[in-house]
Amino acid sequence: MLNLENIVKRAYQSSFWLGILNYGLWFKIPFNKPHRLRVISLSENSITVKIPYIRKNLNHLKGIHACALATASEYACGFLLISRLSADKYRLIMRSMHVDYTKQGKSDLFVKFNLSEERIEIIKNKLQNEPQCLEILEVEVRDAQQNLISVAKLEWQLKEWTKINSKL
Repeated sequence: MLNLENIVKRAYQSSFWLGILNYGLWFKIPFNKPHRLRVISLSENSITVKIPYIRKNLNHLKGIHACALATASEYACGFLLISRLSADKYRLIMRSMHVDYTKQGKSDLFVKFNLSEERIEIIKNKLQNEPQCLEILEVEVRDAQQNLISVAKLEWQLKEWTKINSKL
């Protein structure tokens, strides 16, 4: 049976499955579809997402819009984090975001995020010992010439689904 976890593992090795993953994510997360964010590289510990230089992503100055940069940063970071844990076991909510914009993006941009095995183990240990875990992770966006465009600091709240109060 094909589930997200299986597709992600296949996408580590195959451009075909990476394409399937992107197509599926556009439907699973419809907010991101118009932006045409595309995972172009994926491994167990890193992800690269392309922000295309298209009209829907531009601001009035013909640069990539600040909101597109923030959205892509959240997308890359959150996707890698939850793919390394388990969407069935943990709820992931962005608690806060701070973005520093250093330069205008006037071409396709690339969100790169790495998550070390050590950090993953620290998060898993916290989740075993605490009812919830807060993690601050940093994500960079660069252009093809490696110019730094923005740095996002995202605070994530992780909690086991079984520990969530079902009463509204």
